[in-house]
Amino acid sequence: MIKKATVIISVYNRVRELELIFAALKIQTFMNFEVIISDDGSGEGMKDLVMSFIDNSELSVKHVWHEDKRFRKNMILNQSIRSSKTPYLIFFDGDCLPHSDFVKAHVENMEENTVLCGRRVNLSKNISESLTVESITSKQYERSLKKYFLSSFSKNEDQSVNVEEGLHIKNKVVRKVLLKEKASILGSNFSLPKSLIEKINGFDENYIGAGVGEDSDIEHRLILAGAKLRSLRNLAIQYHLYHKSTVESDVNLKYLGKVKTRNDFFCENGLVKK
Repeated sequence: MIKKATVIISVYNRVRELELIFAALKIQTFMNFEVIISDDGSGEGMKDLVMSFIDNSELSVKHVWHEDKRFRKNMILNQSIRSSKTPYLIFFDGDCLPHSDFVKAHVENMEENTVLCGRRVNLSKNISESLTVESITSKQYERSLKKYFLSSFSKNEDQSVNVEEGLHIKNKVVRKVLLKEKASILGSNFSLPKSLIEKINGFDENYIGAGVGEDSDIEHRLILAGAKLRSLRNLAIQYHLYHKSTVESDVNLKYLGKVKTRNDFFCENGLVKK
């Protein structure tokens, strides 16, 4: 079977970050994937960058956009799912850089009825601002774990967090020993068969604020639907670029609480409408 995937990248007005991501996509060790820029209403600067990448890249790239009417990330994600042309989907956010083996890790480990769950290093403000296209294409960012570790002893914005997630461990035996924690979905780094997310009717568009509803809700409903969760910690690695913490929506938290009281994996306001 020829393996092919769709990489869906959620973006909103982070042009510099997406430029770095494009550089990281160019050096992936597995290249049989299409890219969908899932854009929740960014301005012309984002569109210009995406169009430039489309014109100058060998990758198949699609820009899925809707008008900016505040937070509607789940809506544009569903639109992106409908636009995808492959049977396997990889999700990550527009403030995260993928390791050069990121797509390969997800594709080589894909399983039926299984969600693959990666993790990320949270880079400090100074390190995030120092990254360039050249440092990405040379893979310098992957060789800087020592610098990330040293910065983890700093405070506040100068502190990198979860640096251990940047250890790239290919040995299956070693990973099995280290993987003691239960797998869980991180919205910026997970993958699954398209048929599986269609089974739960995609992302619930009733979430109308940031921080909740893109991973905890999806995880809850996928488990109800009988999906397995498998960790790709230290294999599918991301580097999260610094920004101020997202404030979780109280409305979303209350809605998530209601969702968890229902024994129903199929959301009404998703890929299709009941």
